[in-house]
Amino acid sequence: MPGLDAVACARWQGLPRTDSPWLHEEVGGRMADRLQWFREPPTSWLHWEPVLGGLKAHARLRAALPRAEWQVWSRDMARAAAATREPAPRSWNPLRPRWVEPRAADPQRPVQMLWANMGLHAEPQPQRLIARWHSHIATGGFLMFACLGPDSLNELRAVWAAEGWPAPAHAFTDMHDWGDMLVHGGFAEPVMDMERLELTYGSAASLVDELRGFGRNLSTERFGACRGRGWRERLLAAIEARGPRTDGGRLRLTVEIVYGHAFKAAPKPPRGDATVPLDALREQLRQRRS
Repeated sequence: MPGLDAVACARWQGLPRTDSPWLHEEVGGRMADRLQWFREPPTSWLHWEPVLGGLKAHARLRAALPRAEWQVWSRDMARAAAATREPAPRSWNPLRPRWVEPRAADPQRPVQMLWANMGLHAEPQPQRLIARWHSHIATGGFLMFACLGPDSLNELRAVWAAEGWPAPAHAFTDMHDWGDMLVHGGFAEPVMDMERLELTYGSAASLVDELRGFGRNLSTERFGACRGRGWRERLLAAIEARGPRTDGGRLRLTVEIVYGHAFKAAPKPPRGDATVPLDALREQLRQRRS
């Protein structure tokens, strides 16, 4: 994706995680509410990066789909497995626990639903990732995802621009462009929508500290060296002075969430070459001349 630093993306995606950011959990919960849109619940599903996407959301999916087989995929499968495994039913012993290990994602066992929350906006090659998702979904199954949209962090972008600094984050992709990429990746009937959440903070310090849990500045245009000792104080002072506030005096920060789902349609049969007998072709030419 233009403007995204692939090395920085890999570093962020590879950070060891044991907890999920609360914003990701909130978005995951809102995404789970959308399962009621589908007539038939999926009998199998795959959670892509469950720790980043939300462990509470994962538990909610398991409760909502108690009979469904589920898989997980993560760059750090050991941590993902430890975070999502549970004691086997009716076999737990405090002295000798038996654990149900999550099944690792396997393209040979395609699922009816692939669930991917709050990761796509930090993917430097999104079309390649969408193609991978497509390979894990059974024909007739569907993808559900959520990610940051282009109006996210607009208040900080204005502060950074006023200070003459490079942007605080890369430009996030519009939902219509995600829809086009889904179609290009082999999905059908993409449905996209968005909502804006307004977060408020009592201080610039609390805003910046929480923002680090949601992500990093992955822009290729970001400052390319280590900041000096006084950078944090200067940053906080700029946000306090220029950041927009609510009527109650709290700092505001907008987060746009893009939601999407799309189906994996049956592949279209290849078009064969049409064969026309020579005599029939001659007869057609005679009729046209006459």
